[in-house]
Amino acid sequence: MIVEAVARIVLNTFGSFGDLHPYLAIAIELRRRDHDPVIATSEVYRAKIQAEGIGFSPVRPDVGELLERPDIIEKVWHPLRGPEYLIRDYLMPRVEQAYEDLSAGCAGADLLLTHPAAYAGPTVAEVLKLPWISVVPQPSIFLSADDPPVLPPAWLRHVYRLGRGARVALFAMGKARVRRWGEPLLRLRKRLGLSTAENPIFEGSFSPCRTLALFSRQFASPQPDWPKNVLITGFVFYDRRGEGFARYSPHTDEQVTAELARFLDTGPPPVVFTLGSSAVMHPGTFYRESLKLALKLRVRAVLLAGAKERAQLPNELPQSVFVADYAPYSKVLPRAALTVHQGGIGTTAQALRAGRPMLVVPWSHDQPDNAERLKRLGVARWVNRNQYTAEKVIGVMRELLDNSCYAERAAELSERIRAEDGLQTACNAIEAALKGENTI
Repeated sequence: MIVEAVARIVLNTFGSFGDLHPYLAIAIELRRRDHDPVIATSEVYRAKIQAEGIGFSPVRPDVGELLERPDIIEKVWHPLRGPEYLIRDYLMPRVEQAYEDLSAGCAGADLLLTHPAAYAGPTVAEVLKLPWISVVPQPSIFLSADDPPVLPPAWLRHVYRLGRGARVALFAMGKARVRRWGEPLLRLRKRLGLSTAENPIFEGSFSPCRTLALFSRQFASPQPDWPKNVLITGFVFYDRRGEGFARYSPHTDEQVTAELARFLDTGPPPVVFTLGSSAVMHPGTFYRESLKLALKLRVRAVLLAGAKERAQLPNELPQSVFVADYAPYSKVLPRAALTVHQGGIGTTAQALRAGRPMLVVPWSHDQPDNAERLKRLGVARWVNRNQYTAEKVIGVMRELLDNSCYAERAAELSERIRAEDGLQTACNAIEAALKGENTI
């Protein structure tokens, strides 16, 4: 099949900015290539997506409701039970809604891109006989016994110390347990006359056509037990907040960027403290302890804290501290002395590209694994969330700031990551799939 006409490509995702932004970047590039991309995701992102000239199709559940529900946010970000709550109690009970919405959004589509947390995608593709590509933003999704991830439950954090056979057995038991979380999707597939043999949360989420791993080979390399059709593209970047979030912020993006630039120009590189776009909704004492750290170390600081999270901070702050609810990472992280962050994959990618050392304080989900990978790369240290106090981590911070090895290694990795072109690689693979080609 040779595709010459414009292709309608639906990109289905769910989650925070870290889950949306790579899809938005890909959609913008696909539009530049004269295709008709449509992002199918939460209603809260409609204005942001449409402001970029990209088509939008709403798919439930709307992650925007989490911004108004601290009770749900607390459960989602529980350090041990967060993944279980998100999948079993939040997403799966709504999977039939997602299936209905995405089926409507895929009418007339030529190709579907899915997301690991958008569980209806593979079923929609199978029912509509629609070619599809699975997308994996972070390596922990593969649950590889050859490159074992660091997982949130404390008893799994050192699984990589086990022999491979023990890891295979342990992961098999874990997958069997997690499969039960997907019962609503399995019931839906059975009613639709589809196979229920594969685990819908693991093997069933990978396309038989191809899987795009949207991270760098510097961050994770291919493994023998990954699906055979995985293409590592490199990171895909986008960091504009855009339209639709004025009610969460007292300042426009332009105002913040201008004020931040003035702050950065008036002194030495600051330490940047951020919790990304998701963990920031459940910060605990992070910003209060971060301010203490900056004052104890006598360093300038940028705190990227949402309007609600600013309640942790005093009304009067020294001139050495700049606070904003959002700022493009590409504008601030390269000018930082050090970045302290939660380890989400979007923040991790931007911090690696910036080429500065990091202290990672993971909350849950993929963040402990991302943190451990950064540590192994020699660009970061990481501490448990409950250990993040000024008194306990000030020594680690001093080491990261004073030991030039971290900065040198971070700069070296930054050069390699900047040499990759994840966006073009991903879009080339998408166009190859439209033509019926397999370039992997």
